[in-house]
Amino acid sequence: MSQKLVVIGASTGGVEALETVFSQFPADIPPVLVVQHMPIGFTDILAKRFNLQFKFNVKEAREGDEIKAGQILIAPAGKHMQISKKNGRDLVETFVGPKVQYSMPSVDVLFESVAKHIKDKAVGVILTGMGADGADGLLAMKNAGAATIGQDEKTCAIYGMPKVAMDMGAVMYQLPLNKIADKILTLAKGASK
Repeated sequence: MSQKLVVIGASTGGVEALETVFSQFPADIPPVLVVQHMPIGFTDILAKRFNLQFKFNVKEAREGDEIKAGQILIAPAGKHMQISKKNGRDLVETFVGPKVQYSMPSVDVLFESVAKHIKDKAVGVILTGMGADGADGLLAMKNAGAATIGQDEKTCAIYGMPKVAMDMGAVMYQLPLNKIADKILTLAKGASK
């Protein structure tokens, strides 16, 4: 991947937050993977809505999907999503497993697989949400050399997940929601951290 992989985790208030971020993206976006906590069935509806709304391709992730620029893959509700490398290609794996941080999909599962396989060629973003899902994974990404972003308290619907990540030192850039898209794009182009 010439551009870095962008991975985003969100929960309560996340749909609106994602919409704000995506509305500032150009058509030629870097590859993006998203975990948004939702009930089963709703992630497919969300992906279809975003696909109609924006200039890039948005779809619910399926087992074996290739990770590529110009596309956003949203983890299917009721399954974890992680990255695997096969024949030199970065692919998505989806699977049913134990809940992590009370969630499936779990942001931590995705972020930890990115820390393992993509290392410093990634940007991790934690948006509004209750609980702590994603904080451990974001720290693992930072420790692997990735750039990390957390939404600030003022613009969060619920300052839970980003607060835990911030408190444990996983967040390199804490930003208001309207500044996150620009920072993602700058970092994904490989600009210095």
